[in-house]
Amino acid sequence: QVFHVQTEDSGSKRPHVITHLFADGGRIVKTTKTSYAHYLDTDNLTDRVRALMREQHKGMVITLRDGILDALIDEGRAEI
Repeated sequence: QVFHVQTEDSGSKRPHVITHLFADGGRIVKTTKTSYAHYLDTDNLTDRVRALMREQHKGMVITLRDGILDALIDEGRAEI
């Protein structure tokens, strides 16, 4: 099976990081969204957001690898 994990920063006007896990050519299996509004006034905002993105992306990959999302993946496949 081929999966795609995509992590995006929505910018300081909508301060959150979103990670999607795609399967079956585009079906979203899981989404994780984390706010970073509490970091907006820090000096190292870019570094903090970059680290948050890296952490969240890696977390999604590990969750997928460890089989935690297997039921969600199989459930969605039955609907296709």
